[in-house]
Amino acid sequence: MQKSVYLIFIIFFSSIGLQSQHTFRTEWAIGASGGIGFSRASFSPRVKERMLFGLNGGITARWITEKNLGLQLEINLKQQGWSEDFSLVENMPIDNPFYNRRMTYVDIPLFTHIYFGSETVRFFVNMGPQIGLFLSEHTNENLQGNDTPNKPNAQHTLPVSNKIEWGLGGGPGMELRTGIGFFLLEGRYYYGLSDFYSTRHGDDFSKAANQIISVKLTYLIPLKKERKMVRP
Repeated sequence: MQKSVYLIFIIFFSSIGLQSQHTFRTEWAIGASGGIGFSRASFSPRVKERMLFGLNGGITARWITEKNLGLQLEINLKQQGWSEDFSLVENMPIDNPFYNRRMTYVDIPLFTHIYFGSETVRFFVNMGPQIGLFLSEHTNENLQGNDTPNKPNAQHTLPVSNKIEWGLGGGPGMELRTGIGFFLLEGRYYYGLSDFYSTRHGDDFSKAANQIISVKLTYLIPLKKERKMVRP
C-alpha cells in the first residue's frame, strides 16, 4: 500500500513537470542590412563640431540560442568622422569655411540579442563589443591652408595612426516576422573606447575617439530551426 502511494505521488508530480515544459525552437538566420549614421569625434582638447552624415551596410547572422536570448554577428562597411562648426567663430580669414573628414571602416559587432514578444512582432535590444578596421579617409574642406580661430587645428593634418578601433554599441529595435523573412528596424549608439590619433604624452590630443548614432533596417532569412524542451 505504501509503495502504491509513493508511486502515485511520483506519477502525479512528474506529470506536472512535463506539463510545465514547452517546446522552444532554436533558430539560425542570415541576411543583409543598410542604414544611415550621424557621427562625431570626441576630442580632447575639444573641437567645435557638427554631426557628420554617413552610410552603413553589411551582412548579419543571428543565432537564437535560448528563449528570449541569442547572439548576433555582423560584418559592416561603415562611414564615420566629424564636421567642424565655424558658425560662432569670429574673425575667420576666409569666407564660407568648412571642414569634414569621413573615414571608412570594416566594422564587426558581436551582440547579445535580447527579445520579447510574439511569433509575429518582437521587440529587442542588441548590445555588445565592436571592432573596426580602418580602410580609407576623405577630407572635404574650404580652409585654403589657413589655421582657424577654432583651435586646435592639428586635426586637419594628422593622419589616422591607429588602424584598429574598438568600443561598445547597441540599442533597441522592433522585428516583424513574416512568411518571406524577418524585417528589423533598430536604432544604435556606438561609443569608441580607442583613439584613431596617437594620444601619448606630448601628442596634440589626449583623446580622439569616434561616436555614432545610427538607424538601420535589416532583412533576415531563417535557415534552420530545431526544437528543444525548456522550462518557463
